[in-house]
Amino acid sequence: MNHINKIEHLGIAVKDIEQANTLYEKLLGVPPYKQEAVESEAVITSFFKVGDSKIELLASRQDDGPIGKFIAKKGEGIHHIAFDVDDIVLELERLEQEGFQILNKTPKKGADNKLVAFIHPKTTNGVLVELCQEVPK
Repeated sequence: MNHINKIEHLGIAVKDIEQANTLYEKLLGVPPYKQEAVESEAVITSFFKVGDSKIELLASRQDDGPIGKFIAKKGEGIHHIAFDVDDIVLELERLEQEGFQILNKTPKKGADNKLVAFIHPKTTNGVLVELCQEVPK
């Protein structure tokens, strides 16, 4: 049984979403297919489709939000890697049993019609890991 299906997207923290959209549109040769605010995280996201994968740009709407703090500490760049899973609750339970520190024991609504939860980077070699499950229709 596959626990993780694929890399769903790479999240990239940016200071200016419009400037980053222009840059990535030139780089990838396609415009973003979706832009939306995620109020719970105080971010604006923008998604680009690249083959079967996606790039998610994240710009903070406030300096003390998660992305604002990340940029202040580390600068712009890769923020997280997201993996697609079929059952996020079961996967969180499995990973916790394997010794990973789960940041969101209860999945929450994220961008692009996903339920999301994060794994602390101190248990994943410094990489913030996001699990994503498509919200059932």
